[in-house]
Amino acid sequence: MSLVTEHHRHGNNPFGILGKWGRHDDGEQNVLALNVLLLGGRQSGRSSVGNALIGGEEFKTGTCIFGVSMTTEHQLLSRNFPRYFRRKGAESDLTLRVLDTPPSFPRPKSVHELCPEGVHILVLVVRADMHDNTHLEEHVETLFGPEWRRHALLVITHADHLKEAGLQPTDYLMQTTDWLRALAAKVEGGVSFVENSCDWPSVRGRPIRDRLLSLSARNRHSALTVRTEVSL
Repeated sequence: MSLVTEHHRHGNNPFGILGKWGRHDDGEQNVLALNVLLLGGRQSGRSSVGNALIGGEEFKTGTCIFGVSMTTEHQLLSRNFPRYFRRKGAESDLTLRVLDTPPSFPRPKSVHELCPEGVHILVLVVRADMHDNTHLEEHVETLFGPEWRRHALLVITHADHLKEAGLQPTDYLMQTTDWLRALAAKVEGGVSFVENSCDWPSVRGRPIRDRLLSLSARNRHSALTVRTEVSL
């Protein structure tokens, strides 16, 4: 697997390297490139989910002072997974470009600059023991319109709290806050639960990637367009 790390600078086009479908330089291998946007509040586990998706530890995690996240810039990591799946009988690579954002919700024009080709998958990250990001759905709809739910999946981190409370995931979703229960019902990519263990990114990465790929395939690998005419 090859890894490329980029830090966004104003005016750059980090997603302009490869289209949705392409071929390697030798012209033999198909490549599917997907842009993935991570969204979530402070200490939600966004960066850990990003690490799980790329199969590494390059996203910065756990850096905060007095409960305030110190993630202040957008970070883009791109990783190619050779021969990850088959399409029309041929082996295809999967290239994920995963964009982590600061916890303060980005403005539409900023997201458009970061993702000029659009966003294929939205990964909404919420901690099982922290439900303070009640405006997440409102912000996502402002950015992308009502079509966002067709491209979204929900990842609930720190699911070890469910075990401590003796709850199964389905029980948790029935008993959780109204806004989180409604959000889980709307995202068409479903809900994944991950525990807060030191090795979960390496353990859970493949199932989350497979769910992401399946969701994108249902959407024919189309991308959401950022609505730049509105403001938060």
